[in-house]
Amino acid sequence: MFERYYHDLHLFIARSIGCRDKAQDVVQEAYARVLASKQVSQDGGAGLGALLYTTAKNIVIDQYRQNQSRQYDNYEQLELPASRADEPEHRAAGRQSMKRLLELIDGLPPRSKEAFVLYKFEGLSHAEIAKQMGISINMVEKHIINAMVSCKKGMAERGGK
Repeated sequence: MFERYYHDLHLFIARSIGCRDKAQDVVQEAYARVLASKQVSQDGGAGLGALLYTTAKNIVIDQYRQNQSRQYDNYEQLELPASRADEPEHRAAGRQSMKRLLELIDGLPPRSKEAFVLYKFEGLSHAEIAKQMGISINMVEKHIINAMVSCKKGMAERGGK
């Protein structure tokens, strides 16, 4: 019964993601999940095609989300500017950079600014920030990422001028 859906499902997913090899992995994962689910045995295979397509689409969506979030997995490694030496010109440049960074932070949207300050300057964890702000941990992460990206972009633009 499963074989009759494989070819069409594989073509559908390959068109969606643009890679036949990755599509094959997705389809195999979809089949494994459907076989492991109790739904197939309960309904005797009725609606199997729809279940396979839905499962495969959900796998593609999950992979896309994971790939998007991996871009920012190491956002904690983004550093604030610091002076490189004790030389006067480096200290002056460091002060100017810090002033610019503080201006950028001040210009952030209020919720992003709050999450960023609590994380970077107060040292609170994502869970603590979420509780304090009354939002989800996921939203805290998004606010911090947005703030970090905005600050990095603003500092890069300043450096390019």
